[in-house]
Amino acid sequence: MDPQQELFTAIRSFCVDLFGEGNVYDGPLPPDETPYPFVYIADSDLTDQPNKGAVFGLVTQTVHIWHNNPRQRGTVSDIMLRIKQSAHRLRRTGSFSWDFRSTNQRIITDTTTAQPLLHGVLELEFHFS
Repeated sequence: MDPQQELFTAIRSFCVDLFGEGNVYDGPLPPDETPYPFVYIADSDLTDQPNKGAVFGLVTQTVHIWHNNPRQRGTVSDIMLRIKQSAHRLRRTGSFSWDFRSTNQRIITDTTTAQPLLHGVLELEFHFS
């Protein structure tokens, strides 16, 4: 399996374990009536290099969190922390070993809907071998 797909699957799996199947989405964005907060597993970036029959490289997985109560920033922050803690523990998937490298994290206001939202963004970078 492709490294970015293995990582995507692992992250989706631990997010479902943390927050429940009905609160974790990927593919198309969930419908408008979806309850908040929810987690959305988004795009992946892969940079790899072959090395004498093996492949190693970096995968960055983006994860979004949306909440419809701007007064509950702490809830968004806690969800992000729990995802990062699980990412730190990830060591192995079916075909690859993983080393968690860094996180770019931000919480921003989102005014793309009639109701103001809080939007958390995690960019999780892993090295694989």
